[in-house]
Amino acid sequence: MAGFGELGDLSGAGVYAIYYFGPFAAYAPITDGGRPIYVGKAIPKGGRKGGLGANAGVERALRDRLGQHASSIQQATNLESGDFKVRALVVDDIWIPLGENMLIESFQPVWNVVIDGFGNKTPGARRATQFRSPWDVLHPGRTFAEMLAAHPLGVEVFEQRVRDYLAGKAVPLAPEGEGDD
Repeated sequence: MAGFGELGDLSGAGVYAIYYFGPFAAYAPITDGGRPIYVGKAIPKGGRKGGLGANAGVERALRDRLGQHASSIQQATNLESGDFKVRALVVDDIWIPLGENMLIESFQPVWNVVIDGFGNKTPGARRATQFRSPWDVLHPGRTFAEMLAAHPLGVEVFEQRVRDYLAGKAVPLAPEGEGDD
């Protein structure tokens, strides 16, 4: 495991797991390093749309994606990037989505399952009317998120969902009222 600032010459595309070791009380059950707070993938530029040429952006994919995550954490007013560690695995492009899905299924990280939005990038103009993500409600500070509409649920609701989820209780995985007719 390495801190965001200790990734050095990490080269390639692949999957990664981010672990939390800080004082945010709701995350206390996972600060022993046995369970990641988030897992994700780093695909080469153009890979999402099938534009993969020989080594197209592969060499920087993991480093760039983890750098984006480090920036999100640094912008949050109640998190410190030094409280996080990362494990990364370079994987052949074809296996990256499968690897990410297997990690999510195996570890059920709280930021993947309950507190959605950590991996969000700046929304386009058409998405600017959407609500802030649960992650941005719980960890305010990302500049782009401040321009989004306030979420109808408050920080207390999401903190309780985290505590309940990490205690093994059932929690709603979508905002209350969504999908209800």
